[in-house]
Amino acid sequence: MLTYGRIAAIPALVALLFWPRDDWMRWIALAIYVAAAVTDYLDGWIARAWSQHSAIGRMLDPIADKLLVCALLLMLVADGTIYGWSLWAAIVILCREILVSGLREFLAELQVSVPVSKVAKWKTTAQLLALGFLVAGPAGDKVLPYNTQIGIVMLWLAAILTIYTGWDYLNSGIRHLVDEDERAS
Repeated sequence: MLTYGRIAAIPALVALLFWPRDDWMRWIALAIYVAAAVTDYLDGWIARAWSQHSAIGRMLDPIADKLLVCALLLMLVADGTIYGWSLWAAIVILCREILVSGLREFLAELQVSVPVSKVAKWKTTAQLLALGFLVAGPAGDKVLPYNTQIGIVMLWLAAILTIYTGWDYLNSGIRHLVDEDERAS
């Protein structure tokens, strides 16, 4: 149920970020975003604590995460919060989300599970924090000086960790692909 809530939050966040000049829209968007981020954590914790794993949950959870991150990055680029050279950080993150999703799908067909690394968890944390600062954006700058700049720095940190973890996943995928080809011949 929490995953469905995260998916339902996405259109609300997109709608709120269409009005970037209204501070209160930013604060409402931030509140919804924080709730979505917290439910992502709670969803995993509850599933582990109560052994409430389901096939649909395993499928939808990463989809919800990627939809949330990608939608927010696109909206933050569209409203000018992310601009200039920082567009590259957003592009790296968007590309990695798509590539790793495809790679995980491919590896799942080979019945290969790639565990989430500690660095990938750091990447997710940096990404979540960056997006929080950036969703607050100009409204946040009025409360916390340099709020948006903090978000941009965190976005670059997330992009660097994204490259590292993406390379990790790609190497794992290539290893399994080579192994599969060797077994087939």
